[in-house]
Amino acid sequence: MPATLAYGPPAAAGLSPASLAAANRALQEAMGVVCPAAVLLVARHGVVAWHRAYGWLDPETRLQPTRRDSIFDLASVTKLFATTAFMTLVEAGRVALDQPVAEVLPTFRGPRPIAAYEDPLNPGAMIEVVPATSELVEAGQVTFRQLLTHTSGLPAWKPLYRLPGGREAIFAAAAQVPFAYPPGQRVLYSDLGLILLTTAIERLAGEPLDAYLRRAVLKPLGLSETHYRPTSASSAYPLRRRPSADIAPTELCAWRGRRLRGEVHDENAAAMGGVSGHAGLFATAWEVAVLGQLYLNGGVYAGRRLLAPATVAAMTSEQAAFADERRGLGWMLKSLQASSAGRYFSPRSYGHTGFTGTSLWVDPERELLVVLLTNRVYYGRSNAAEILTLRQAVHEAVSRDLEV
Repeated sequence: MPATLAYGPPAAAGLSPASLAAANRALQEAMGVVCPAAVLLVARHGVVAWHRAYGWLDPETRLQPTRRDSIFDLASVTKLFATTAFMTLVEAGRVALDQPVAEVLPTFRGPRPIAAYEDPLNPGAMIEVVPATSELVEAGQVTFRQLLTHTSGLPAWKPLYRLPGGREAIFAAAAQVPFAYPPGQRVLYSDLGLILLTTAIERLAGEPLDAYLRRAVLKPLGLSETHYRPTSASSAYPLRRRPSADIAPTELCAWRGRRLRGEVHDENAAAMGGVSGHAGLFATAWEVAVLGQLYLNGGVYAGRRLLAPATVAAMTSEQAAFADERRGLGWMLKSLQASSAGRYFSPRSYGHTGFTGTSLWVDPERELLVVLLTNRVYYGRSNAAEILTLRQAVHEAVSRDLEV
């Protein structure tokens, strides 16, 4: 019987209290150093054996302790939800994985140069993936599978939020960017690919992404606190809107000139009205865990089948690899070297991280899932090494002593 998440003692999940205590210590030591707030949820065999909040949502005044149901900006963990929505369209026969993107987005065709692109973490610096060449790339050959495996040839990022015109201008620009390498030749994680997937979903579904995601994924899973624009008062859907005080704040944004709380951290997503497939969702740890359990269950949760077992198997198995990076469809797979899941998750593990400090990792061999939500960008963007160390410490503590 596929598991539905429910609280239980560590023994019922086959988890060691000592391992959970070690993860707990790692997070306690990280508070005020790596991030001011965090929530950790650990489940095995459907038993939620650890679900604890850490730190403060207002670290300066310390009047609002983080709660287990506090809302966090998921950043790129959003991609897992968007990919799930897209795969429901694949299963419905509205689109095929190996179909050219141009058949849905006609402007994404024609010859393009290969060029360097802006480094998102070092303003003014450029990244050249492969040497520039006079050879042009035909955008019309790129498939949806390549968008989902990050093998499309698209650059990782462009500062599209600087363009006038908002959401439609960003979609149009994303469809016209130069390539960073010939499609299919390597893996390069690309937000632009998921921006294109956003507009493809909207055209295929005939409704905005947030509406289709709500109808096709969130509502069937019973997720009422996973949504875009979490403080918005207007919605056609029965969501539980939360005050900004329940939401973990993120960065003091130079572009917007204010501390962000309930506004998406990612600038491109913000310029798109807060709704995109690459970033924009806010959620609780429990609701992220439900998505992870859906995949552990082979596409069914609480008696509702969302995806076929074969679809889940394809999404969570290796579809592309380059150097130490392995990709499923939408999911990242555990790398052989320095994975954020640490050393002890099995090679079949799959997950995703978010720039704000969020992550979901699933180990199907042990029926284990770990959700770690933090707001590490509260202190800025320069602590990438520290959040990686914290993620590894937490995941290694939880999984070190588990039997398969």
